[in-house]
Amino acid sequence: MISFPNAKINIGLHVIGKRLDGYHSLESLFYPVPLQDALEVALSEKTSFTQTGYPLEIMPENNLVMKAYALLSEKYAIPPLRIFLKKTIPSGAGLGGGSADAAFMLRLLSQLYKNGQTISDLELMKMAESLGADCPFFIQNTPAIVTGKGDEFQKTDISLKGYHIYIVKPPISISTREAYAMVTPQKPSFSLHELSSMPVHEWKHVLKNDFEPSIFKKYPLIEAIKNNFYSMGADYASMSGSGSAVFGLFKRNVIPPTYTDCYSWKGILE
Repeated sequence: MISFPNAKINIGLHVIGKRLDGYHSLESLFYPVPLQDALEVALSEKTSFTQTGYPLEIMPENNLVMKAYALLSEKYAIPPLRIFLKKTIPSGAGLGGGSADAAFMLRLLSQLYKNGQTISDLELMKMAESLGADCPFFIQNTPAIVTGKGDEFQKTDISLKGYHIYIVKPPISISTREAYAMVTPQKPSFSLHELSSMPVHEWKHVLKNDFEPSIFKKYPLIEAIKNNFYSMGADYASMSGSGSAVFGLFKRNVIPPTYTDCYSWKGILE
């Protein structure tokens, strides 16, 4: 059986403060985008894992797909599987690719091998949370305002259906640790709950990604990509998450610029 884990973008990202558990309190809007990996499982005599496509510099056993398999196997009778993952979503980009792979693996296995037992979305989300803060988002995979440490979700009626999206990731990978080391938590001046009453072209006047100032200073190419999207006529452009990918939202199809050594992708939002 095959599934297609998709990426997400962050529309606004506020780093509000440091929590007692060591995480930061966040506020963001997660929106699914149709940039997809491919994940396939098949019965086998012993479990194996093969990954192709965009290269990952981690050992197979450390891939979140395998961790999801091990997690569900602790509670349910999951048989040995051949697991194939083709990566299209780049890593170190702020697009949630690894988290999506893990969440889709949990969903896939729960559908195939629950042996008559019902595994609710709530239970899957709790499992996903142990794999990564934003993994639970991909269980329901619908636009949501995200708070807490990135694990509390409130559905929103915001729709970007029909918008053309362009994503560019420069050859820079920014670790979560590096991003948080450079950011100064602050109380947001704008609530993301107000977005639904605003046209998208006005978002640029009120939305912020708190990671951008420090990251743009260290990596000016990322800022240049964002500015270029606006010069092309984007209604809204931003770095996604803690970077380094940048996305632009356009009402019409445009020809995106070519960046040397950069990953680029375009699609239409649903």
